[in-house]
Amino acid sequence: MTRSRAPSRDGNRSMTASPAPPVALVEEEAPAVQGVGHGKGAKLGISQAAADWVEGADVPRPGTPAQTLDKSQVSLPLDVSTLVHCRYRDGKYYPARIIERRKAAGSEAFEYYVHYRKFNRRMDEWVSLENLDLNTVILPEPVDAADKHRFSSLLFARTRQQKRKVDEEHSEEEGEGHEDFDPQQLREHEEFTKVKNIEEIELGQFEMETWYFSPFPPEFRDCKGTEIYRNGKISMFEVDGRTAKGYCQNLCYLAKLFLDHKTLYWDVDLFLFYVMCECDERGAHITGYFSKEKNSEEGFNLACILTLPPYQRRGYGKFLISFSYELSKIEGKVGTPERPLSDLGLVSYRGYWTRVLLTLLKDREGSISIKELSDLTAFKTDDIISTLQHLNLIQYQKGQHVLCAAPHVVEAHLRKVGGAGLEVDPTKIIFTPYNAERDYNRP
Repeated sequence: MTRSRAPSRDGNRSMTASPAPPVALVEEEAPAVQGVGHGKGAKLGISQAAADWVEGADVPRPGTPAQTLDKSQVSLPLDVSTLVHCRYRDGKYYPARIIERRKAAGSEAFEYYVHYRKFNRRMDEWVSLENLDLNTVILPEPVDAADKHRFSSLLFARTRQQKRKVDEEHSEEEGEGHEDFDPQQLREHEEFTKVKNIEEIELGQFEMETWYFSPFPPEFRDCKGTEIYRNGKISMFEVDGRTAKGYCQNLCYLAKLFLDHKTLYWDVDLFLFYVMCECDERGAHITGYFSKEKNSEEGFNLACILTLPPYQRRGYGKFLISFSYELSKIEGKVGTPERPLSDLGLVSYRGYWTRVLLTLLKDREGSISIKELSDLTAFKTDDIISTLQHLNLIQYQKGQHVLCAAPHVVEAHLRKVGGAGLEVDPTKIIFTPYNAERDYNRP
């Protein structure tokens, strides 16, 4: 949820509600893992409850024999890992798992931190006992060390193999979004970040509920960057991680509040940060940013990208991607985002690559090579080829790639990816490419 803060007539600030970007509460069918199920789970030495969690089986409804407890049989406080139906903010009950518990401030009653099964972890929240349907309680089963190890391995295998449906109704179960983690790293990550440590931040005129855990320091420093772009109310600032270390570290902490898969880099000296701001009479207000390595051997022109929740769905993410390529053009290099891309990141980039490439092809007469497309766009040739292959617009014939793009097919793909959003005006960029010798000769 995002709330805007505006000055009232008497000069005091009042709080008004503004619509937050919609986050769908959609339960998806999770495919079962081969070899895990009734009978098969026992062969692996894993309890049926553990096997059900790996399979993504639904939490049993009230009345299931030997699995649920009657409300009168439930002892309080509930234990961590208990399964129970919990009332969400929309008033409906959803299967959930208790992650942590604590005593409420000034009370002996307990509050419970719950994860709604098959929902993204950003939905996790503290709730009071009255939000829990005690007729649906399923007590956690003890799992021995060997079972726990096999269970973690199976969970990791599922997340590596499962192809998620990525759209605006994206949901996430435990482990997803971290396919590059090994089982041990996944366990450590989820244990360390299981409870959000900051529930709300105030930034400019907005108060934002955070989505994930971030090891945030106690203060957020002012920006010490150079303005390299201004067009209307939009400005871009370049901030050097070496000269503004504290500020850039805090940008990383800020991103971690909204990006579950982000890896934190404590040493920001090797990175440049490009901060997007909306400007008004009160100053420049951060809307998002991207970072990139000063010297990337792999040719990465973007390491991390974030658009803050109040500014999403305005085309700012597309703007930041486009800006990274405009900088690559000035540098005289081809660029590509740092890998691995998240599923949603791939969708964003593929949409951008599709729009730019097909717009060029639509207006082009005669033949054009992959190398020429790369020179015009600063896209890496691999990204051009993979995008056109994804669209079935390229074939490999007689040792070379051949474009097969009928005008009506190109138009159909362009309609599907939508408009460019907020566009970058390259003529308004004032930018000097990074020079390592100049940087390290500075006092």
